[in-house]
Order: sequence, then structure tokens, then C-alpha cells
Amino acid sequence: MSKPIINADECIACGACADGCPVGVLEVDDVAVAANPDDCVGCGACVDACPVGAIEIED
Repeated sequence: MSKPIINADECIACGACADGCPVGVLEVDDVAVAANPDDCVGCGACVDACPVGAIEIED
């Protein structure tokens, strides 16, 4: 199962990842978090949307 891994030290909490996620896995407060990791489809939209490269998809 795929899931997003967020590097909290690099995250700038811009919300681009949450906006780009088609299934609503990510939420943003002080940093992005995978609020619903079991819903991740592994598409990589969050990785592509992150302007600082703070997200990876783990299989």
C-alpha cells in the first residue's frame, strides 16, 4: 500500500499538496500530514505539487 511521507523539516505548509491530492489524504496545519493514509492511491500528485520537494510516496 502506498502512503505519502512528509519531511516536516522541509514542509512550508503552503497547502499545494492537499489541493493536488485527488482523494483528500493530506491536511495542512503547521505542516502537511497524512490524515487519511489508507486512502492514498499512490498517484504522486502531492509529490508533483510540493514546491520544496518535501514529500515522497512510500510503497
